[in-house]
Amino acid sequence: MPHANYLPDHMGSAILSPSKPHEAGSYASLTIVYTCGTFGIDDSGHLKIAWRATSDMAMPQFDRPEAANFTTVEASNGAVLECRVDRVNIRPWVNTLFIRVSRGFLRKGETITVRFGDTRQGSPGIRLQTNCEASFGFKALVDAFATYEFTEVPGALEFPLVAGKAERLKAICPTQVIADEPFRLALVAEDRWGNPTDRIEPRPLRFESPVRVEGLPAEARLGPGAMPLVFEGLQVAEACCFDFKLVDEAGAVLCRSNPIRVVKQASLRHYWGDLHAQSEETIGTNSAEDYFSYARDKAFVDIVGHQGNDFQITDQFWTHLNELTRAFDEPGRFVCLPGYEWSGNTGMGGDRNVFYLKEGRPIHRSSQILIDGTSAENSDCFSAAALFEALKGEEAIVFAHVGGRYADIGVAHDAKLERSVEIHSTWGTFEWLLHDAFDLGYRVGVVCHSDDHKGRPGATRPGASHFGAIGGLTCYFMKELTREAWFEAVRARHHYGTTGTRMALSVTGQFSEPVELLDDEGRGTSTTTAIMGDIIRVESQTLSLMIEAIGSAPIERIDVFEGKELVRTVRPYSQEDLGQRIRVIWQGAEYRGRGREVLWRGSATLQGNRFSDCVAVNFLNPEKPLNVEAAGERISWQSVTTGNLAGFDLWLEDAFKGTLAVETNVATARFSIDEIGLEDRIVEAGGLGRRLRAFRLPDHLNARRLDFTHTASKIRPGDLPIYVRVTQEDGHQGWSSPIYLVD
Repeated sequence: MPHANYLPDHMGSAILSPSKPHEAGSYASLTIVYTCGTFGIDDSGHLKIAWRATSDMAMPQFDRPEAANFTTVEASNGAVLECRVDRVNIRPWVNTLFIRVSRGFLRKGETITVRFGDTRQGSPGIRLQTNCEASFGFKALVDAFATYEFTEVPGALEFPLVAGKAERLKAICPTQVIADEPFRLALVAEDRWGNPTDRIEPRPLRFESPVRVEGLPAEARLGPGAMPLVFEGLQVAEACCFDFKLVDEAGAVLCRSNPIRVVKQASLRHYWGDLHAQSEETIGTNSAEDYFSYARDKAFVDIVGHQGNDFQITDQFWTHLNELTRAFDEPGRFVCLPGYEWSGNTGMGGDRNVFYLKEGRPIHRSSQILIDGTSAENSDCFSAAALFEALKGEEAIVFAHVGGRYADIGVAHDAKLERSVEIHSTWGTFEWLLHDAFDLGYRVGVVCHSDDHKGRPGATRPGASHFGAIGGLTCYFMKELTREAWFEAVRARHHYGTTGTRMALSVTGQFSEPVELLDDEGRGTSTTTAIMGDIIRVESQTLSLMIEAIGSAPIERIDVFEGKELVRTVRPYSQEDLGQRIRVIWQGAEYRGRGREVLWRGSATLQGNRFSDCVAVNFLNPEKPLNVEAAGERISWQSVTTGNLAGFDLWLEDAFKGTLAVETNVATARFSIDEIGLEDRIVEAGGLGRRLRAFRLPDHLNARRLDFTHTASKIRPGDLPIYVRVTQEDGHQGWSSPIYLVD
């Protein structure tokens, strides 16, 4: 039997220097010295230096001493060492510098020195992880006997990662406010990687509002130690829709809040939640306690859940999680839901989120592969079908989602438990999962959450890692801010999801004659109205769907879907409003499973024309900007999509002259400028929804509000799900839960 911890006191030790705090995403030189223990390391033995799988610290390279991330490895006795970087260690410590003693051996007291970011020959260092962490760490493991059996060695291998200087501000408010009731405005500063920071230049700023807001201070004084700034007890007397602007002394707008709709009364309140993310006890970063505090006090969401991979949740951690959700849950202020991620293999049904109404309920694991004899095997559920069977009779809700594994909802589904599908997270955008549900005849709602692994639930950005999107948010329509009201809202599918922005979206139906609103048992009550998520039995009645979107940025378009079919696109501008601006978009994924990321290496060249300006859309990694190679003529890029979209805008010197050649490693296109108009010019590129699009926009988009009516009639047997997708100018999107017209 192997002995993974054989004689650990005799296996040596490791130490890291410097161990001082470093700025997240900065360049540094880190030195780890491993000192051999009693046995040394034999010829063809190994040393592994590992760090967490989800860390986006740059990968070491060994060939270019003047370039970033150059790393050296030296044995004190001159033994020859072979090095490579791979993902060859046990989760979550997957990223690994793998060192083999290829010629020679080491004795007790001799050392191996690893310099991550060796600056001695001109390298700027190694680019560190971009998200903050109280104790970023490495693990050192040695195979002293050349048997490929590794023992973790003791040592001080941790240091703090702290936020950098502020580069942007966010103003966060409720999307819906009741007139004369107090509400909160939170002002958050973020560094270039999306970390909340108080490293901000002290200066007075002021808020501008088109309506009178009682309690709003004349100035907002920013400065070190003062962030985030929270203003409680604000009130607006009259029904209206507005947003705040934060301006500097010269009147320049530094940020705008999300839209705020003030209503006189409402039977359903609007609350924002991120229900899906992890902490360091599984595969994420930072502690579970820090996780819940971040969601409440830095991301300012109303509802949060914790979704650690079940095969990493010990009984002790499950108990601790339940203690934390009970402690943080504060009805009326902050809802904290107990739960876990059922992380079964794709062939067994794939990833599901499980939420309980109350603490103390069982965890039914998909396996115990990374747990040492924690719980009785009869509590495990190896398939999604077994999970649904085990949850019958529980006050539980399940979401299907796409993470490392994707949910195959054709393998198993329970309509009473599995209420919604998650179609956006930091893993990407997965509208196909909703369409799978339509094909199978399921009636599900739409949610979007972060699946954050960086300790930032409710406000996560992808950094420089393989995660290709900003984490999502869901707006829930609830009677009050309690767990019970959340369960009621989700069971009714009364919610919509976004790619992380807090747009306001209303989709309501009016019928020409009374129809039946169905409950879960198929019982109907007479109505002439519907909201997103409702199931309506119709005969010949016509639905007038009233759609209103208020964006956090100008709206580019709203698409209306009947089932999987795009039946209508509405824009806040017409052909006559188009000008000298064209937009090119690439989007899609390779396929459904792991490795779905599409790396677009491309360039665009104008021939017979020039551009006066270019702006990137959804370029989320600061290390990979849109590059101007030849002023006015050529740009290039590296960009990642995982079902979501990215692209650029060009403002042409001549609105209708010349051609635009777009060349990428995935697809190429040649567009005649005079043929680019209101409607998309599309080049399909295979994979899963991969495509290039080109279309024209007005030179300036100003409309943040768009409302219209869509008329639909159910003329075919079966369900007719109707939903909308909103796309903003800045690339953010939102999706309504469908209204289902059924027989």
